[in-house]
Amino acid sequence: MDYAVECYGYASFLARSVWSSLEHSNLDLIPPSYLDELSLLQDRISPFSTEVAFNTIEQELGLPIDEIFSEISPEPIAAASLGQVYQARLRRSGEVVAVKVQRPGVQAAISLDILILRFLAGLLRRAGKLNTDLQAVVDEWASSLFREMDYIKEANNGLRFRQLYGGLPDVLVPKMFVEHSTRKVLVMEWVEGEKLSEVKDLYLVEVGVYCSFNQLLEYGFYHADPHPGNLLRTYDGKLAYLDFGMMGEFKQELRDGFIEACLHLVNRDFDALAKDFVTLGLLPPTADKEAVTKALTGVFQDAVAKGVRNISFGDLLGNLGTTMYKFKFQIPSYFSLVIRSLAVLEGIAISSNPDYKVLGSTYPWIARKVLSDSSPQLKSSLQNLLYEEGVFRIDRLESLLMESLRARTEKALVRKPAEETNSRVVVKQVLSFTLTEKGAFVRDILLQEIAKGLDALGIATLDSITSTATASIPFISFFSFSSMTDEDKVNLRTLHRLMLLVSGHQSTENTDKGLGGVSPYKSQNVYPEESSLVFNQLASVQEILPILSVISELPPESQQQLFSLPADLAGRLISRVTARTIRRMFL
Repeated sequence: MDYAVECYGYASFLARSVWSSLEHSNLDLIPPSYLDELSLLQDRISPFSTEVAFNTIEQELGLPIDEIFSEISPEPIAAASLGQVYQARLRRSGEVVAVKVQRPGVQAAISLDILILRFLAGLLRRAGKLNTDLQAVVDEWASSLFREMDYIKEANNGLRFRQLYGGLPDVLVPKMFVEHSTRKVLVMEWVEGEKLSEVKDLYLVEVGVYCSFNQLLEYGFYHADPHPGNLLRTYDGKLAYLDFGMMGEFKQELRDGFIEACLHLVNRDFDALAKDFVTLGLLPPTADKEAVTKALTGVFQDAVAKGVRNISFGDLLGNLGTTMYKFKFQIPSYFSLVIRSLAVLEGIAISSNPDYKVLGSTYPWIARKVLSDSSPQLKSSLQNLLYEEGVFRIDRLESLLMESLRARTEKALVRKPAEETNSRVVVKQVLSFTLTEKGAFVRDILLQEIAKGLDALGIATLDSITSTATASIPFISFFSFSSMTDEDKVNLRTLHRLMLLVSGHQSTENTDKGLGGVSPYKSQNVYPEESSLVFNQLASVQEILPILSVISELPPESQQQLFSLPADLAGRLISRVTARTIRRMFL
């Protein structure tokens, strides 16, 4: 009978899903060949009798089938593990819909499969002395599966998904007809298209990455079963999501923890990364943080040295197995769904581009969120990242700002990745962000650091004038008079970098410099040259004119904010100079 095929098909699918969540060394991707075989397995599931299906529709909806639909396909268009789909047309509205009918006896079959898997998971954990609670992982999947068997919940999931993400550019979420849906029958808008895995459309992959970012890190309500059959490219070029039975919830504190972990990983702050793992539930609070930090440095150092755009799950997890076992890492049940969602997406992307890195494509959105989010936790993380031992890390701000500018999904820009963004566009984007309410936190940091830099520039200028004036005086010229401190020299160099940034030019200095623990104060006495560079930057009309031309293109509220900055900056500078003068007079 077909039920035997169904039991085997669904049990094997569940077993593979659970195993893929636990097989740490292979979480980086699902190879295209595997995706093809999984797709074939899904396509080969035998349908059940159409007569049984039509009887189920009439029993569930309480009406003869011809009173609900003016036409319906005589055979199922597709058959899946839980049910099968017919194409129909609603009699009242004339809309073409998909009618999904649940397979008879599927709940009993899956209950038996889950019971067996749960028993095997317990044996495997004890035999392998694993830290992860495998039975909890199976329980999480089981909960998702039983929720998936309630089509009313799936319809409500679809409504919520459409409300949250249906308005994103080039994303299509089908309409749900809740009034025609029950626990065993689901009616939704019919969507025509091709499987995303079967077309070479890198733009839609980027749309999928952006949509996944919104799902996982913005709202926390995500599609936990994005296999190739559930992602279509519509014939008008949109990304369509199907099947909303298996969804996941990512709590706010975990979303922030995930973002912080990505941020600390990219910036090689492995001490903070160890703490993030505790927040995410991957490490017990009793773990030796210092030893974990040392181990993570050894595991991730080479992987992240390639740059964020070249980091893959494989690089990150290739040598992590031993470390995870040594420090009693555990895989929380929610984490298996999140990682599976990302792994499947990267697997689909690789079929279009073998060099695709999902983290490299997601990080720009993470950078933008960290820079603009109002969450106190993320603000604190940004503050700690930008100020190391009290010293401002301009290289990290530059990196975050430049990465955030890559967070875009416009077709023309995605399809021409080699086209460099000119300095004028960079200036406009930086100003557009920092002058908005979302950019207030970063704007405050920039004003503070510019004030420090101008103060240092004033001291350097005074030193230069004094040195010139005393050069011709006998004996005095042999002595060096400088009121510049190490902090002032760092602030002067930072001012120069900030001037390059706001003029749309990135510094040629290595942005990773100092990450290895070199003190920012360990610098040479080059401040005369540095102050000369700042003066040249300020005096270069050729560089300033493009900035001025951008101002007229900004929204009125941004222009108003920009014109208020000089007064704010002057107040900060006066306060700093006054405080420094008093401190040097009395201390």
